[in-house]
Amino acid sequence: MKTHRIALIPGDGIGRDVTAAAWSVLRKAADTAGFVLEGTEFPWSCAFYRETGAMMPQDGIETLRGFDAILLGAVGWPTQVPDAVSLHGLLLPIRKNFIQYANIRPHRLLPGVQGPLKAEAFDILCIRENTEGEYSGAGGRIHQGTANEVAVETSIFTRTGVERILRFAFEQARARRGKLASVTKSNAQKYSMVFWDEVTHQLAAEYPDIEATSYHIDAMAARMVMTPESLDVVVASNLFGDILTDLGAAIQGGLGFAASANINPDKSAPSMFEPVHGSAPDIAHLGIANPIATIWSGAMMLDHLGETDAATAIMAALERTTASGIGTIPGKDRTEAITTAILAAL
Repeated sequence: MKTHRIALIPGDGIGRDVTAAAWSVLRKAADTAGFVLEGTEFPWSCAFYRETGAMMPQDGIETLRGFDAILLGAVGWPTQVPDAVSLHGLLLPIRKNFIQYANIRPHRLLPGVQGPLKAEAFDILCIRENTEGEYSGAGGRIHQGTANEVAVETSIFTRTGVERILRFAFEQARARRGKLASVTKSNAQKYSMVFWDEVTHQLAAEYPDIEATSYHIDAMAARMVMTPESLDVVVASNLFGDILTDLGAAIQGGLGFAASANINPDKSAPSMFEPVHGSAPDIAHLGIANPIATIWSGAMMLDHLGETDAATAIMAALERTTASGIGTIPGKDRTEAITTAILAAL
């Protein structure tokens, strides 16, 4: 019987609740499909930082390298640890060290979920460059706290990085409905974004079957609100992708439904799967966090691991659950009740 070794990082706040819920669903799907999920939990979090002075041990990356995938709940507790510390101490090192350059976020309305738009149906797959661009961390500050303080943050775009994320997006479009929207701000950023547009145009010649269109970020933000049904695959740089995917989460009903995957496409290192929402300290331990985004992320993990039937079964169970009205309204149903309904639907 095939076994997949999964590193579990529940993190902070509601991360612990939603990870436990997702793990129970994943385990049941695995049992039904005839494979084994072997989980090892790690306490790396803001609480861990307060105890040790680090978000994870020095050998944390090497420890994770031996796993097939990583399931993460939520990390952050701004009143205790600055977000810049928690992000740069855990998530970004994992994404960069494991070359998880493709961040994938699906945006569509599950049955029974009411979004804020008039559109009744849309299915957008956002592909975000995940390891360089505006989040490269190149820069610094001098004369801090004085009138002469200077802060510099430099975006880094390499041909390797831009070409591989665009090629990945073209392949996703080919597997879906054959439409690709590439997002930049090349009218204002005349070096990095013009470069991105040029690489998009060059690759489009290799994919004549794909309808590739370039948009400016502001026009894309408007399009996602006004005509989301016109979009299929959307690809953008690290910062623009980050912003657009939160907009995507909003139009699909909220962060409780927003799943994501940080993918190493050649599988030379583990990929990481996580809900888009944060740790929500204000509702931590109240038992009302929606686990659907984490369970959806878990289904993406199984699909990445080649367990397509189990992933499909989980998504069908999610859809049956929301169609019945359970888990569709924030705060209405308890985490345990939503989880129990999904398990029953499996």
